[in-house]
Amino acid sequence: MAAPLTMSAEIEALLAHECQTIGKDLIHAPGPDFLDRCFVPSSRTPQVIRSLGQLYSHGRLAGTGYLSILPVDQGIEHTAGASFGPNPMYFDPENIIRLALEGGCNAVATTFGTFGTVARRYAHKIPFLVKINHNELMTYPNKFDQILFGSVREAWNLGATAVGATIYFGSEESNRQLVEVAQAFEEAHELGLATVLWCYTRNNAFKTAEKDYHVATDLTGQANHLGVTIQADIIKQKLPENNGGFTALKFGKTHQAMYETLSSDNPIDLARYQVANCYMGRIGLINSGGESKGATDRDEAVRTAIINKRAGGQGLISGRKAFQRPFAEGVELLNAIQDVYLDQSITLA
Repeated sequence: MAAPLTMSAEIEALLAHECQTIGKDLIHAPGPDFLDRCFVPSSRTPQVIRSLGQLYSHGRLAGTGYLSILPVDQGIEHTAGASFGPNPMYFDPENIIRLALEGGCNAVATTFGTFGTVARRYAHKIPFLVKINHNELMTYPNKFDQILFGSVREAWNLGATAVGATIYFGSEESNRQLVEVAQAFEEAHELGLATVLWCYTRNNAFKTAEKDYHVATDLTGQANHLGVTIQADIIKQKLPENNGGFTALKFGKTHQAMYETLSSDNPIDLARYQVANCYMGRIGLINSGGESKGATDRDEAVRTAIINKRAGGQGLISGRKAFQRPFAEGVELLNAIQDVYLDQSITLA
């Protein structure tokens, strides 16, 4: 069992906050009946709904409508040395699966290579989320591109329950990525697999001297909306930190409501706007856990979980904070995140 919640002034404020922007009555809240409410009426086939059921029915959060996923594709996205240097045991991919299992996760998200080494041993023990594209970062100079590392059929043969992919919205290659991923997701659904989309923004112009608008809720919210449009079943997004990206960068289409009535400076309200762009929560929003900063990781992870849950999100997909520390501490951190979603006193704002 994770340690008790640290009640800082900020956490107390987050727990007390009530949204005055997009009301909680408009949100399709997570819950034990989420699939019946939001996916059974959809075009998803029985095979896809069964795969989603496997995701939502595994680990410590089974049956709650919330998700805790361990993602470890950083060996490609951030180089293996940079990712696993703090804890070299994770150069061995079996330890990635072990951490997800012992950490009580709903699923483990990682690469074709990782699953290819241990699939027969673990495919029946935890749902596999196979990441099918990556930014390989060996091209010099680096560029913002995601390329396919394998096929949906290959993921299916590995025993995948779901496939995941990234689109870098705003990058020069985003149109090609959008077409590739939309086609991949169509094939995945035909094979009965669930789909998870990393809806990231990437463009050097999105970061100004004043702010980094890669984490603006208007930009990330629109990325989410594009993601649900190609029928992603779950959206992964970074937690928003600001707003006004479209207006500051002077592009896109806006309405004053995006900044005056649909959101505010409160972190929960910023995240609520992301949820709204996921069809008001009909498609689950999971926020990323972010990089490891050491001693503050647990408190930061719990803070992110509280914001996500109270905004109407469905959970966290947190990797580096867990695997860049000793194994037992990684399990404890994952459990601390899950405890937020198991705590029935933490409700929609």
